[in-house]
Amino acid sequence: MINIDIYLSKIVMAKYQMLNLYVRKKSSISRNFNKIIWFLFGKPLLASFIPGTYWRKILLKIFGAKIGLGGKIKSRLFISEPWNLEVGDHCWFGEDLWIDNLSMVYIGDRVCLSQGVYICTGNHNYRKETFDLELKNIIIEDDCWIAAKSIIAPGTIMKRGSVASLGSLISGNIEEYGIYKGNPAKLFKKRNDKFN
Repeated sequence: MINIDIYLSKIVMAKYQMLNLYVRKKSSISRNFNKIIWFLFGKPLLASFIPGTYWRKILLKIFGAKIGLGGKIKSRLFISEPWNLEVGDHCWFGEDLWIDNLSMVYIGDRVCLSQGVYICTGNHNYRKETFDLELKNIIIEDDCWIAAKSIIAPGTIMKRGSVASLGSLISGNIEEYGIYKGNPAKLFKKRNDKFN
């Protein structure tokens, strides 16, 4: 006679062992070495309390990020993979910003990412037993503002001049010059509307 508890625990363990969290990409030895150096030294240094924009931009560029002219980068910046980041000119990155970019994140010119913003390019497919990781690029066009503590979901496209209000959850295609708020975020009004 089979003990039901042992049988069920084996089924559960088998499902956990089947998890396919990352599809491994083939990469060269030098690429893997760069990744190791980034995770051991670059990432912790970037996330430090040490002030300074210029040296952070240089560090990110060394590890493959494309960053434009001017702008400001505050302390406590967390970036998963700088080689998956393109930033335009004159952007502002606030404290405790996390860009979880396992896929590409494109940020246009004059974009403001406020304190505590979380930008996420990956999600797990809960419909599959293997709980596969699904990655989608994020595009934030010119002149956008993402207010403090907002979250940007995988696959989001924020059109030019759009705004994510304080603590909003942004997902999908966001209208040009639209102000969005809430969870999930809905269009509140356009930036050129006369009413408050």
